[in-house]
Amino acid sequence: MHAGDIASRLDEELDTGAYADVDASPNGLQVGPTDREVETVAVAVDAAVETIERASAAGADLLVTHHGIVWGSIERVTDSNYRRIAPLVENDLALYVTHLPLDGHQQLGNAAGLADLLDLVNRAPFGRMGGEYVGQRGRLAEATPLPDLVDRLEADLDTGGRAVQALEFGPETVEDVAIVTGSGVDWLGEAADAGADVLVTGEGKQQVYHEAREAGINVVLAGHYATETFGVEALGSVLEDWGLETTSIDCPTGL
Repeated sequence: MHAGDIASRLDEELDTGAYADVDASPNGLQVGPTDREVETVAVAVDAAVETIERASAAGADLLVTHHGIVWGSIERVTDSNYRRIAPLVENDLALYVTHLPLDGHQQLGNAAGLADLLDLVNRAPFGRMGGEYVGQRGRLAEATPLPDLVDRLEADLDTGGRAVQALEFGPETVEDVAIVTGSGVDWLGEAADAGADVLVTGEGKQQVYHEAREAGINVVLAGHYATETFGVEALGSVLEDWGLETTSIDCPTGL
């Protein structure tokens, strides 16, 4: 199967075009010819030098990542841009990127995967960005003490050895959970307005402490990387169903 054909099928599956006006990442095939014949695909969260080199060493023809190498545009292929693009070209490794489409996909996305981990029910799209969504909301099977939810995430997520943080400013037991993975604290207000007991995301910002305290809502910070491994793993399964060999490149940052 050609890289261009795979990219087109993934774009359709992920509704990539719907996010074109709201995503700083130009999603789709970022590097490589569309007629590149692909037999083996590597999936990873980040298109970093390490994951590119490991994908090449594994014999991959295509690397699929959540975070790509282009944000807006590239004016010069120097420094970090060169260090990442050069090994892709030298090793004839194509790169496909899916950022917000993979956050927001309600079955294959990062938030959906985290909701699966927590066995959430009564799910609905959450986290508006333009006319699209980048997260998911649902309910735990039963009300759960917030520390128990934190312990569960800490046990099941690849946090790189770092503790899951919690800002305990809401109910002591939680049931209604809003999720926006990665850097999702900008949706704290939406979560509070919707009546969520807790917003689960990856990383925080200084102001979220006061915002959460004033809004009376819990926030769980489980790690940017740790909360965004689900989508690429799900895509790996889709690609296998399409008859492609896949390999997963895990490179936890602890952040």
